[in-house]
Amino acid sequence: MNSYDEARSVLRGLFDAGLKAADPAICVPPHLPSPPKGRTIVVAAGKAAASMARAVEDNWPGELEGIAVTRYGHGVSCKTIEVIEASHPVPDDRGEVAARKLLKTVEGLGSEDLVLCLISGGGSALLGLPAEGLTLDQKKAVNKALLASGAPIGEMNTVRKHLSSIKGGRLAQAAFPARVVTLGISDVPGDDPSVIASGPTVADSTTLSDAVRVIEKYGIDIPDAVRAHLRKPESETPKPGDAVFANTEFVLIAKPADMVEAVVAAGRGMGYEVVSLGADIEGEAREVGAEQAQRALGIANGMKPGDTPVLIVSGGETTVTVDHEGGRGGRDCEYLLSLAVGLDSHPRIFALACDTDGIDGSEDNAGAIIDPDTLARAAEKGLDASKHLSAHDSYTLFSATGDLVVTGPTLTNVNDLRVILVLPPAEGAF
Repeated sequence: MNSYDEARSVLRGLFDAGLKAADPAICVPPHLPSPPKGRTIVVAAGKAAASMARAVEDNWPGELEGIAVTRYGHGVSCKTIEVIEASHPVPDDRGEVAARKLLKTVEGLGSEDLVLCLISGGGSALLGLPAEGLTLDQKKAVNKALLASGAPIGEMNTVRKHLSSIKGGRLAQAAFPARVVTLGISDVPGDDPSVIASGPTVADSTTLSDAVRVIEKYGIDIPDAVRAHLRKPESETPKPGDAVFANTEFVLIAKPADMVEAVVAAGRGMGYEVVSLGADIEGEAREVGAEQAQRALGIANGMKPGDTPVLIVSGGETTVTVDHEGGRGGRDCEYLLSLAVGLDSHPRIFALACDTDGIDGSEDNAGAIIDPDTLARAAEKGLDASKHLSAHDSYTLFSATGDLVVTGPTLTNVNDLRVILVLPPAEGAF
């Protein structure tokens, strides 16, 4: 490897290998159930909803109909399944209307009908149908506070499920007695079906009390109507053992571990030594970045000329606790800026961090790539990396340095990929 461009190209290629492992066109068809005697209704929600729906249409032997709700810009053309785009991560009116319409399509079905539910990350925000007695604005206020709190996705969804008319198993409840088969693409550490998109077809083991504890833990100020709703026993979600789940099935068709394994295999196939940290990394993005910088430096400092280059690969979902307004940048760029600060322009270390849905937070980039000159390029433009990290303003810095990775919507979502490339000392450029 004899240039920075080559190192960056390797990292970008590894990201593509990870995306391929979660392509709905590849992972949906092998898991399609047999057609029923009755009707087939497709309901889909998430960032991969439209691409999953099209994969079903392309491979289904009979008639079908349905609705797919996805994020703005993530839609694809389908023949008979209606695709609706709505807001993520904060719900909007289109998401509420779409969720109401989706819920309506599964009502009144019989035991010989099939509901094929296609679920992927982002579905929780996109299915923005408040519980009876609550408004969308009240849900949005709670959702926005949760996003800024630093709460992990499981805790956020514990609250979301109890404020919804469709999540936390209520979609399955509405579809009963039809058969419900859910194909899921996981974007959450641990791949818990009840957490992916807040589990609209899965029994919910969390309780109203759990939701209250999350709110109190993070000091979230909630509207009075939400507080009153969480105190009513009838607001509880359907639980394991409920008859509405007797004819339901959940099939996990792609998960973060598949993506990480694909990247590990690709790296080893290219002749690298690969250290996999797994697919379930959580924690504050800047803290994970600092920890992984020390790991990379330890490897770099122990290498000799002629040693095999090393890749450090990890997946999962970090968090960013926002303590003030004004900065731009998602968790991948914040992780990467923290990593860059920790590496302090080490001449033999490069890294990529990207969200597999193509959107890091709410910006237009999937993430970024850093090289040994990133901090120097920032300094030339008058940008202090440590100050931008403190301000949660990683996007601004990486935009100025030309390090952003912009893919557009990838039409899948198996969480974040982080890859650090450590080269051995050698004569020449490095």
